[in-house]
Amino acid sequence: MTELWYVVGFAVVGVAFVFLVIGLSWLITHRNRGDEHKGRPYESGIDTFGDTWGRFGISYYIYALLFVAFDIEIVFIYLWALVFRDLLLGGFVAMLVFVLILLVGLGYAWRKGVLTWR
Repeated sequence: MTELWYVVGFAVVGVAFVFLVIGLSWLITHRNRGDEHKGRPYESGIDTFGDTWGRFGISYYIYALLFVAFDIEIVFIYLWALVFRDLLLGGFVAMLVFVLILLVGLGYAWRKGVLTWR
């Protein structure tokens, strides 16, 4: 029965914390509205020129996704290297398959011309 009271207590504290933070943010934002520059895309006080809501080319997004994919690959390889001695042949083969799949993806992206900056 004591464990149930811990769960109920944590739930009440969690819900109270959420409403407290929402209430405090409402009080803070309604007290200080700022000036007319707050609604602009950049709050530096300098008037913007041109279209501030212009779209970027799709190549930027694909390049960023490839960066994230290979950044995660580095994290996995680093963690795998830390426990390399504890892994058997199965762990080694699994990492080789993982790297091979990512290299096939890199080769595909390279062949499609994604890595060329225009």
